Amino acid sequence: MEITWYGHSCFRLTERNFATVVTDPFDSKTVGYEALKLKAEIVTVSHDAPGHNCSDAVKSSTHVLTGPGEFEIGSVFITAVQTDSAGKKAKEKIRNTVYVFDYDGITVAHLGDLQQIPTQSEIELLGTVNVALVPVGGGNSLNAAKAAEIISMLEPNLVIPMHYATPDSKITLEPLNKFIKEMGLSKPESQPSLKVTRSGLPAETHVVVLDYQKG
Repeated sequence: MEITWYGHSCFRLTERNFATVVTDPFDSKTVGYEALKLKAEIVTVSHDAPGHNCSDAVKSSTHVLTGPGEFEIGSVFITAVQTDSAGKKAKEKIRNTVYVFDYDGITVAHLGDLQQIPTQSEIELLGTVNVALVPVGGGNSLNAAKAAEIISMLEPNLVIPMHYATPDSKITLEPLNKFIKEMGLSKPESQPSLKVTRSGLPAETHVVVLDYQKG
């Protein structure tokens, strides 16, 4: 399968003979980046905000998922888990949905705009995660330290950081290098997309930095 990043929290997941997924499509006027011109059968929205819910920007979509549940669409199994809802007194907290996509045994978790460390029961609901798409730049989401903590809990094979400051982002976020330092790494070479195979999954957690593509 192939994972392509379009900036902010928006990715496209593609695999032959499986439905295509676009996660958290954004309104470019709000977050920056080039306007999206993507096609996909499935659109997932982690929460209701202009940086994440612009499903109209994705053509040909037949399913727009906006909350928790279990779904099977176009041979893709999707587990959607609501997070950040434990403190019901804290009404200002955004209710976030984490999506785990299972493409024939390769699992990709999109953490959305996760704000706090998930509970153990939430982690268990996510199951085994091969690839984690993790917000790392703070703002209304995880900062570098919390992102690193969640990665140690999930123990994914691959981590792709998202939701951080870039030259085209209009939202005030922290830069990627803060997260890279937190993980104790030197900045890896970026690449245009990531092709994932079961046989190619590393045994130890590996961080992959993607260049955002024009939508």
